[in-house]
Amino acid sequence: QVQLVESGGGLVQPGGSLRLSCAASGSSFSIYDMGWYRQAPGKQRELVAGITSGGSTNYVDSVKGRFAISRDNAKNTVYLQMNSLKPEDTAVYYCNAQHRWYLSTDNYWGQGTQVTVSS
Repeated sequence: QVQLVESGGGLVQPGGSLRLSCAASGSSFSIYDMGWYRQAPGKQRELVAGITSGGSTNYVDSVKGRFAISRDNAKNTVYLQMNSLKPEDTAVYYCNAQHRWYLSTDNYWGQGTQVTVSS
């Protein structure tokens, strides 16, 4: 129903910036809560930033003040602006779409995009 494709990852120096994009195809993008997750080698996947269908946002403490999630429903796209990047931000970043309803939860994942922060 929903296909997600991330882009914008790459290699940046500490203190640099990247803007990740997640383009969605399928129906009813606007009803989904969207999130950016990341997973570093040997670590669990964690929610970095989320934005609800209504536009409310939340962030993991480690990125507050540095990252910003946004969505453009007209373009079926969610973004993650990442500023003041640190080496510990290095991970594969995944886009997620979720819709909770009374019987179950629909979950969709992108393929991931690598972000490497290094000198």
